[in-house]
Amino acid sequence: MLSRRFFLGTALATVAGAFARAEQAATRAVASFSILADFARNVGGERVELATLVGPNGNAHVYAPSPADAKRVADARLVFVNGMGFEGWLDRLVKASGTKATIVVASRGIKARERANGSVEHDKIDPHAWQSVSNAKIYVENIRNALLAADPAGSSLYDTHAARYLAQLDTLEREVREAIAKIPSDRRRVISTHDAFGYFDAAYGIHFVAPQGVSTETEVSARDIAAIIGQIRTQKIPAVFLENVTDPRLMRQIASETGAKIGGVLYSDALTDASGDAPTYIDMVRHNLKQLTGALLS
Repeated sequence: MLSRRFFLGTALATVAGAFARAEQAATRAVASFSILADFARNVGGERVELATLVGPNGNAHVYAPSPADAKRVADARLVFVNGMGFEGWLDRLVKASGTKATIVVASRGIKARERANGSVEHDKIDPHAWQSVSNAKIYVENIRNALLAADPAGSSLYDTHAARYLAQLDTLEREVREAIAKIPSDRRRVISTHDAFGYFDAAYGIHFVAPQGVSTETEVSARDIAAIIGQIRTQKIPAVFLENVTDPRLMRQIASETGAKIGGVLYSDALTDASGDAPTYIDMVRHNLKQLTGALLS
């Protein structure tokens, strides 16, 4: 009798555990790249089964989706994307997958930054809106709202997680503003590889100059390089920065020819893996802030 009760109890516990796991992973979702995936994880937690297309240190501008990506999108209920032309390959992938998923444009409601000197159509709108922490809050709110609509049973969890994460972003915003306020206004100029920090510039007052446009697909001309070298010398721009998604050789050449120091690596379009400097969005912003203040205050 005891043996039967034991096995019955074990079986019931196993079934209950299976139902609990199913409940926790009620929504299957895909994020187009690592920063969006971090936002979604902070809101959805274990209740969302999340796949990421462009992973750590990946370059979404030049990404080529695989058949496995099409399968992930086909199986998803929600697909979180940045929009603003960031994922140029996305429409083809969605069509190829035949998915019935809801496509959630996480940047919805953000005023896009336009570039008057964009050389091609996809280079005229800057898609890197997450570089402003205030905009990151809008991403999080859009992700929360999409999860609430897709999975009302998880509303309490999504609301709780989102509120907690938004409070962390409020703290992060204060950190950024307080740190940059200490940098003299005449030193708030740097060179980065591609034009990914325009929203950071507009929000916090660090002016970035970049030889490449908003997409790393853009070719850099000798004329552009010469103009930037002249600008560094004229304006005495103190530092150039590398990025984790671009080839560092161009920036090293510019630093060598101008005497500007290499201030370190900035993270623009992708997080790192868990062993890197920026495994989360909050880590990324804090790392970039440390690199910028270290170079501009020294």
